[in-house]
Amino acid sequence: MTLVERYSRYTLVRPLPNRHDSPTVVGALTAMISQLPEGLAKTLTWDQGSEMALYHDLQIASTIRVYFADPHSPWERGSNENTNGLLRQYFPKGADLAAYPEDRYREVQDLLNDRPRKTLGWRTPREALTQALHNGVALTT
Repeated sequence: MTLVERYSRYTLVRPLPNRHDSPTVVGALTAMISQLPEGLAKTLTWDQGSEMALYHDLQIASTIRVYFADPHSPWERGSNENTNGLLRQYFPKGADLAAYPEDRYREVQDLLNDRPRKTLGWRTPREALTQALHNGVALTT
């Protein structure tokens, strides 16, 4: 599962257990969001998958507003779709993601967050996030 902060493109990458049902996904999202600096995540845009059937539980647990992209509209989640493409460099399409150790997910997360991005003026997402937090910029996920 990936979360991409929109302003800095800072990315969180976590494995999901083989079950992708709503309680599992919402629980994993709640755990990921709880690791972020307070006030960092305000919104979440998700696709129309049934795994977010319990999205109201996420909103209550984290005070995050959940929005849903229109069906068949990946451009409404462009940053996340782009990041998923970058992740394919490390986790090939069709690969058994359960075969990778959790450390590999964190390693890839660090590689992405330390990779300069044109959209950030060639800063890394980590640099952009640090600067934004230092300057008090209101950020959203």
